[in-house]
Amino acid sequence: MARSLIFGMILAGAAIAWPFRPAQANHAFAQFGHPRYPADFHHFDYAEPNAPKGGVLNLSNVSPNSGFDKFNPFTLKGRAAPGLTELVFETLAVYSLDELNVEYGLLAQDIEVAPDFKSVTFQLNPKARFSNGDPVTAQDVRYSFTTLNGPKANPRFRSYFADVAGLVIVDPYTVRFDFKRSGRDLPFVAGSLPVFSSKWGLRPDGTRVPFDKLSFEHPIATGPYLVDRSPSGQNIIYTRNPNYWGQDLPVRRGSFNFNKVVYKLYKDIDGQVAAIRAGDFDFLAETKMRYWCCQYIGQRFDRGELLKEILPHRNPRPMNGYVFNLRRKPFQDLRVRQAFNYAYDWEWLNAMIFDNQFERQDSYFANTPLAASGLPSEAEVRLLAPFRAELDPAVFGPMAKQPNTRPPGSPRANLRKAAELFAAAGWRNRGDGLLRNDRGEPLSLEVSGQAALLEAFYLNIKKLGVTVVVRNSDPSVDRENLRKFNFDFASIALREARSPGAELYRSFHSHGVDVPGSENLVGLKSAAVDFLIERILNADSEEDLLTAAHALDRVMVHHAYVLPWRYLKNHYVIYHRRLRHPSRLPDYYGPYEWVLSQWWDGDVKS
Repeated sequence: MARSLIFGMILAGAAIAWPFRPAQANHAFAQFGHPRYPADFHHFDYAEPNAPKGGVLNLSNVSPNSGFDKFNPFTLKGRAAPGLTELVFETLAVYSLDELNVEYGLLAQDIEVAPDFKSVTFQLNPKARFSNGDPVTAQDVRYSFTTLNGPKANPRFRSYFADVAGLVIVDPYTVRFDFKRSGRDLPFVAGSLPVFSSKWGLRPDGTRVPFDKLSFEHPIATGPYLVDRSPSGQNIIYTRNPNYWGQDLPVRRGSFNFNKVVYKLYKDIDGQVAAIRAGDFDFLAETKMRYWCCQYIGQRFDRGELLKEILPHRNPRPMNGYVFNLRRKPFQDLRVRQAFNYAYDWEWLNAMIFDNQFERQDSYFANTPLAASGLPSEAEVRLLAPFRAELDPAVFGPMAKQPNTRPPGSPRANLRKAAELFAAAGWRNRGDGLLRNDRGEPLSLEVSGQAALLEAFYLNIKKLGVTVVVRNSDPSVDRENLRKFNFDFASIALREARSPGAELYRSFHSHGVDVPGSENLVGLKSAAVDFLIERILNADSEEDLLTAAHALDRVMVHHAYVLPWRYLKNHYVIYHRRLRHPSRLPDYYGPYEWVLSQWWDGDVKS
């Protein structure tokens, strides 16, 4: 799961639709159904309330320049120290890790959602304190919201809070967020606001360091840890705040148990791997299977000092892969996009590079009940029927499956199918080994020269007659080309989000198709897709959400807008044997989020 405060996991369903009722204050809010934990709950079931406090957790971070230049994670320029968002800053509410989409009050003790879902009101916990001892007030919440939506913060925050019309101070300890639309997802957006003091950056003489110029000024925030020191400018030490205000809250009981958390920075992954083998740090979550299978060896593993463990999770996996720019005419033909997909030998890549540990992305909602399967239901057909003329007829049949080369299939058979699809779309070999249309124009694909894992794919399409043009450029040039939509083929990775609608809206709704810098890289302009995304955003029940998501999944996968890539169903972790974790694993969690919040040092006595 994403470790940033503003990104979580997508909704995977719930039990009972929550009926409309007069607004009332609650300790928690469930998008659908009811919270698992009652108002008087003691601790989350996946937490160990009696975990001992103490010890040190040593972590690592890869930084190409082996350093950072600020303690402010909310601005665009510069490189923030690792661990700040997880350890130093807190939000109005937090998600539980064993429910699908429920938030519980943290800085807020009550959450009141309007019956029409057009606003949410948070009443702050009067015990909440900043690290300097000041109480957290409504003014501080407004200052944080205004600052993050202003020109001195990273623009991603303005995008994330785009559906929040404004914030109103109701009384000194109560704020109301008003929304631009009705949406059950929006109380979660508001609840994930990180709160910091307006005194952060205030000089003794009363002048202020501009927010975008804050560098090594220690944050004044509410989290369980304080920035201790940065002894080399390359490592950073956090110390648990002995006066942390929230240590006895149900949402915090048994959490953040280490006295110190140390991040050690390394220039590259190879240096990081060598460092954990040498015992320089305590925990690593690995996603590169060529390292997992072969690099974590040596005396410390042989004698059991370092342990390897595969941990299951139920995290939803958002779509990631590669998009073809539909603003370019050749890629507007579905058959061309399908042909490229047949030429992509995922099974070979997974076996040769990833040790067969990855699953291929087969849905925009993989690993959740929102993923479509089988034939569409009657309710899905009712949503899709008005767009029948726009949609490929296959959308109304069985759910599409990705091409594969597993026996009885083969790479040769898939390349033959790709050639047939190219020919049906008017791209044929005219005698010179290149695919050309009736006007003699070659079919070309311009690609960045930095995608080593795609070399086998490029070789396959060259065999078919596609001209591959490698554009050698640096990352800044690539970003500018993406901003101006000046590309043929680019990678895409949807961010994990508790509720899928906003992310889909930014990436595929036609509102951004002609706006430079928008996230609609594919150039998709579809009435059906627009309608279904809006249905997801405005779903009034779990059933409505599932129906709309299934229908959208069918449309998106059948039309091959994205050449899908991969995801992991497990976390692969290496850790020192003195570390302990609760016997019950969460369902939805990121490995670093979990080790920071729930693990403890087994050598420390209670």
